[in-house]
Amino acid sequence: MLTATDLECQRGDRILFRGLNLTAGAGEILQVQGPNGSGKTSLLRILCGLTLPVAGRVLWRGEDIGKDRARFVSELTYVGHQSGIKLELSPRENLELSRSLLGKTTVASPEAALGHFNLRRFADMPAYTLSAGQRRRVALSRLLLGEAACWILDEPFTALDKEGIGAMESLLEAHARAGGVTVLTTHQPIGIPGGRIQAIQL
Repeated sequence: MLTATDLECQRGDRILFRGLNLTAGAGEILQVQGPNGSGKTSLLRILCGLTLPVAGRVLWRGEDIGKDRARFVSELTYVGHQSGIKLELSPRENLELSRSLLGKTTVASPEAALGHFNLRRFADMPAYTLSAGQRRRVALSRLLLGEAACWILDEPFTALDKEGIGAMESLLEAHARAGGVTVLTTHQPIGIPGGRIQAIQL
């Protein structure tokens, strides 16, 4: 479903990677690994279409993502390494905002999405009062709102405790079982059985 061919990425005068090829099919989780500064976040941004590669192509369902950008974006959810939530809003308000931006009926209600990450009791508190791990859970709760076939996640396990990691792993497993594609960066082993995870090293 998601394929990249001969990707090259450069930062300043430094080439981060060149001739990179990858494929993530339906029901697969692609784990991008590498030391700090190796280009993991840059790769995710290229796969999302937020940054153009120096060379190479990214294909979604066999078509270049730049050819029908609107279609690709409608099937994509990207969560960056920052939480990306509005701190003056509550978790519920943040998810209501995300739901309105989707422009269609969502799969889960904000309350149900927050419940998956055990955040219901914090639903109406300003996000600035939450811990880093709780804010991360709010950001990841957005994955439950839509039906995006492709998830691209930058360090989704950052700041999560054991409970949060378990909630995220169950979400990844359910997405894979439903035939979705996930590309993520993490140094952490992912506790999902069934051989759904493949890894690439930068």
